[in-house]
Amino acid sequence: MAAIDPLWWVIGLIGLGTFAWRGSFLVFGRGLRMPDLVRRALNYVPPAVFAALVLPGLMQWQADGTLDTPRLIAGAVAGAVAWWTRGTIATLVAGMAVLWILRALMPV
Repeated sequence: MAAIDPLWWVIGLIGLGTFAWRGSFLVFGRGLRMPDLVRRALNYVPPAVFAALVLPGLMQWQADGTLDTPRLIAGAVAGAVAWWTRGTIATLVAGMAVLWILRALMPV
C-alpha cells in the first residue's frame, strides 16, 4: 500500500475546516438576529459577486494594448438582454451569439 502524500492530508483538513466553518452558520445561525443595516447590505452581495466574476472576463486586453471590443459589445448586449428578459438562458444565448458573430466579422 502506497503512502499518502502529506499534501493530500493538508488539502483534506483545509476542506474539512471550510465545510465546518460554513456549516456552522447553517446549524447555529437560525436563531441569530442580524441588524437591519446588515440585512440591507447583504442584498448587494450577489450583484457584487457577479460583477467580480464577469468584469475581469470582459475587460481583457489584446496583444496590441487595446481592449477586446467584441467581448465588450457582447457583454453589453448580454447585459441588456438580462435586464429586458431577466432570463439566464436568453442572456447566455444572446451574449454568445453576438460574440461569435463579432469574432467572425472582426478577426483578431
